[in-house]
Amino acid sequence: MTILNVIIVLVVVGLVLWLINNYIPMDAKIKSILNVVVLIVVVLWLLRAFGLLNALNVPI
Repeated sequence: MTILNVIIVLVVVGLVLWLINNYIPMDAKIKSILNVVVLIVVVLWLLRAFGLLNALNVPI
């Protein structure tokens, strides 16, 4: 996976999350939970993309 693909995915995920947070009305607690879940998924994806989770043998 190239660094360009990683940057494109991060920009798209950030843009989609920003659009959801700004234009879809929802309770602040739900927004917080959504943001935390997306952050955790992105961090895990980045770790796997750079091979750090494979080195730890963490199955996802």
